[in-house]
Amino acid sequence: MFQLLKTEGSARRGVFTCARGTVQTPVFMNVGTQGAIKGALSAADLKNIGCQVELSNTYHLHLRPGDQTVHDLGGLHKFMTWDGPILTDSGGFQVFSLASLRRIKEEGVYFSSHLDGHKIFMGPEQSMQIQSNLGSDMCMAFDECIENPAPYDYVKQSVARTYRWLVRCKAENARLNRLETTVNPQQMLWGINQGGTYADLRIEHMKMIADLELPGYAIGGLAVGESTETMYEIIEAVEPYMPKDKTRYLMGVGTPSNIIEGVARGVDFFDCVMPARNARHAKLFTWSGTRNMKNAKYALDTRPIDEECDCPVCRRYSRAYIHHLFKAEEMLAMRLAVMHNLYFYNKLTERIREALDEGRFAAFRAKYSELLSRRAE
Repeated sequence: MFQLLKTEGSARRGVFTCARGTVQTPVFMNVGTQGAIKGALSAADLKNIGCQVELSNTYHLHLRPGDQTVHDLGGLHKFMTWDGPILTDSGGFQVFSLASLRRIKEEGVYFSSHLDGHKIFMGPEQSMQIQSNLGSDMCMAFDECIENPAPYDYVKQSVARTYRWLVRCKAENARLNRLETTVNPQQMLWGINQGGTYADLRIEHMKMIADLELPGYAIGGLAVGESTETMYEIIEAVEPYMPKDKTRYLMGVGTPSNIIEGVARGVDFFDCVMPARNARHAKLFTWSGTRNMKNAKYALDTRPIDEECDCPVCRRYSRAYIHHLFKAEEMLAMRLAVMHNLYFYNKLTERIREALDEGRFAAFRAKYSELLSRRAE
C-alpha cells in the first residue's frame, strides 16, 4: 500500500496505492467538503490542475444529501464523477468545531445539526457506516479533536477514549468491508494521533495506535490554537514513533511554508481549506509570495498572476482582468482564483517530489519556506 522510495533527512518520497489508483507522495489533497470544491471547480477541473486525491467531509455529506442517498447512487466517486482516490474525514473535527452543539459520551457524540437543529448521534460505528456508504478509499477514525491549550488531565482522558474509539472503528470497518452491499470493500482505515500539545501523551498514544497495524496514520488536533513552533515541535516528537512503512498525514495544515516544513519533518499527506478560502477573498499564492488581487496596483497590470506559473488561469488571463472580476463581484473571479491556488498547491508538492528525487530538498526548503510566506513585490 505504501512504498518508501527514498529519504533526505526526515523528508520522505513515496508511492501510495489504493483501490482507485496510485498517489505520488508528498501530496496535497484538494478539499471538496460537500463533494465539490468551493469556488465552482468540477471533477474535470481537478484533473486539469493536477489533483491526485480529493477529500470530502463525513459530517456534511451525512446531513445532505445523506450518505444512504450517496450509497444508493453508487458511491461518492460516481456521484461527483471523480475516478481518483478519495479520503473522507470522520466527523471528529465537528466534535471540536461545533462545541456549543454537542455532548461527548463514551458511546459517541450527540450533536445538534448546524443546519436545522435536529438531533444527531455519531459514534465510531456510525462514522464508519457513513464513510462506508460514501465508498471512499481512505476513511479516518472517529476521534475527538481537542482545543489547544487544554488541561492535561482532560487531554489524557480524551486520548484514552479516542484509542477505545479507534479499536471500535477498526472492528466496524472490517465488518462493513465484508458486506455484499459495500460500495468499496477495499476501504482503508487510518488512525489519528491526538494528545494536544503534550509530547508525552502524543508519544504514548502514537505507540498504542501503531500497534493496531493500520494502513495509515494521521497527526490530528494541530493548527487549532497553538503556535506554529509548537506544532512543529509536536510533529518532531511524534514522528520517530510513526511506522516507517505507513503513510503519515498532517490534518488540516496548512500554508505553503507549513507543507514544506511538514515534509522536512516526515509527513506525506496534507490537506487544508485555506488555499480555496483565501482565493475566494482574492489572496493568491505565487512563487514570489502572496498577492491580494483587489489591490488597485493591478488595475492596469497585463502580466499573469504569476509569471512562473503555467496554470490554465495564468496562461490566459491578466492580473488586470482578475482584479476587475473581484471588484465587479463576478462569480468567475472566485472560480479562476481557486483554480490558480489549488494548481499552485499541487505544483508545490510536485516540485517537492522532484527535489527529493534529485537529492536537493534541503536547498528547495532553504529557498522557498520563508519566501512563500511573504507578500510578493
